[in-house]
Amino acid sequence: MFLGTHHPRLDDKGRLFLPAKYREELAEGLVITKGQERCLYVFPVEEFQRITQALRTAPVTAKAVRDYSRVFFASASDEVADKQGRITVPQALREYASLCRDCVVIGANTRLEIWDAHAWSTYLADQEQAFADLSEEVLPGIL
Repeated sequence: MFLGTHHPRLDDKGRLFLPAKYREELAEGLVITKGQERCLYVFPVEEFQRITQALRTAPVTAKAVRDYSRVFFASASDEVADKQGRITVPQALREYASLCRDCVVIGANTRLEIWDAHAWSTYLADQEQAFADLSEEVLPGIL
C-alpha cells in the first residue's frame, strides 16, 4: 500500500528520486503511464500485470475499453530505479503531466502518482470540499 505525500525534484536528465520508503517494493521494476487529471501513475510490476489481466478480460468490442487500453499501454514505460533510487521519466510523459522541476509524489493505495507541484496544489484545493462531501457516498457506513 502506498501512502503519503513526497516532494522530490526532477533533475535535468528527467530523473526523479522515488520515496525512500518504497524503493525496496519497487526495486524489481515499475511501470509509469498516463493517469487521469494529467498526472502519471507508477505501478509495481505485479500490480501492472494485475491491471493488464483485468483489461485482457474486458470485451474488446467495447469502444471505451479499446480507447482506454490504447492510451494506457501506448504511454506505458517500464523502468528500474538506479542505485540511488532514481527513475527516468520519459520525455513524453513529462510533457503530458507538465513536469518541470518541482514534483509531488503521492501514495494512492496500489500505485504512486507523480504530479507537477503546482497542478497538485490546485487539484487538492479544488477537491477539499468534494472530499468532505463524498465520504458517505464513497464509503457508506464506514466513516
